[in-house]
Amino acid sequence: KYRGALSSFSNNGYARVPSMPMTRLQLNYRDFEEYLNTLGKATRKNLRRKFRKAESAAPIDMEVVNDITPYIDEVYPLYRQVHDRSSFKFERLTKQYFCDLGRRMPERARFFIWRQQGKAVAFSLCLAHGATLYDEYLGLDYDVALDLHLYFYTLRDLIRWAIAKGFTSYCSSPLNYDPKLHLGCDLM
Repeated sequence: KYRGALSSFSNNGYARVPSMPMTRLQLNYRDFEEYLNTLGKATRKNLRRKFRKAESAAPIDMEVVNDITPYIDEVYPLYRQVHDRSSFKFERLTKQYFCDLGRRMPERARFFIWRQQGKAVAFSLCLAHGATLYDEYLGLDYDVALDLHLYFYTLRDLIRWAIAKGFTSYCSSPLNYDPKLHLGCDLM
């Protein structure tokens, strides 16, 4: 419905794209600390403060699995919390979707689960393809997510994991562009 009002952009060198672009971070770093040092001083300071806050709480452990089926009842509510909280929604995936993805594509599907004191507090579905890790869907327990800065905590862990496994780029789904751009991601 906005095409008419926005047509002046198309007439002045801008292009309309059919979707919102993913973001990409090139991972040509030895480790997360080297990557962190490429960011601006304010961003580094902010991230370190967030990580200290999370690390001052009970430890958070990460597990990576190829089949989420045994954990789906634990992590699906986290996915739903993020989906339901978002003002801009795409499709709502089902438990069956996540389970089928792991069974049909075990060589590509990576499910990350973060637990605090045995309870799942974050979840991410990623797909590995070639040298790229695609971060597709996030789940957070909002009872603790904001206080512990879990968005940034999980992102740090994913980047660390990807670098350690030899991935050369990390791509993330559309939305929430502001922090991704501050973190050095480019629009694809």
